[in-house]
Order: sequence, then structure tokens, then C-alpha cells
Amino acid sequence: MNNPSMGDMISTLRKEKGMTQKDLADRLNITDKAVSKWERNLAFPDTATIPGLAEILGISVEELMNAKSIPEHGHKGASYLLNIILKALPTAMGIAVLVSSLLGELDRKSAFTMLGIGLLSVGIYLLRLKD
Repeated sequence: MNNPSMGDMISTLRKEKGMTQKDLADRLNITDKAVSKWERNLAFPDTATIPGLAEILGISVEELMNAKSIPEHGHKGASYLLNIILKALPTAMGIAVLVSSLLGELDRKSAFTMLGIGLLSVGIYLLRLKD
């Protein structure tokens, strides 16, 4: 492996051993969801788990620890999610204003507040694009 992330290394070695995420999790007395998070580089194994994990995968602790500790995509997952929220919020506020006005439950102050929140999120999104 050409210096893969820890998650890629765990996934590849687990598959080479013919094990499922559940099999590996059972041998380590953890949940398969934890293994899934490791393999997707969303979390790292607990330090107490690493020696057992290395043994099961047939590698040394040093080899496992020498894997990339930070996935190549870094924090893009959180940034991507924030951008989706900032783009969806104006639509949600617009729909809320429309539905509330159709139901006759909208006062002017609430409408301006909701539309202001929507415009604010558009502004934040556009500022983030500049960076």
C-alpha cells in the first residue's frame, strides 16, 4: 500500500482476511458501526483497541500507526454539509413564508425575520465561496 489512510488500510486488510465489518467488530468487542467509521475515515480506533486490531489484521502496531492519520479529504465533509445547509436554508425560509401566508398565519414581522434568515445564510454561503 502506498501510504494509505488508516481507514483504507483497515478496510483492505480486513477484506484480504475475508472478514466482514461485523466479524472484525465481534473479535474486538465493538460495534460494526465503529469499524465502518474507521474505514470511512470519520473516526480512529481507540488506543486500547489498536494492538488487538493490528494483531487481527496481521500487521504491527507501528505499521498501523504509520498510516495517514488525516484523510486526504480532511474536513471537507463538514464544510460540504455546512454549504448544503446554507444553500437549503433560504429555500426553507421562503417555503415557510409562502405556506404561512397561504394559511393566513403570517404577520409582517415574522415574514421579514424568516426572509432575513434566508438572506443571511445566502450571504454567509457567498462569503465562504470567496475563501
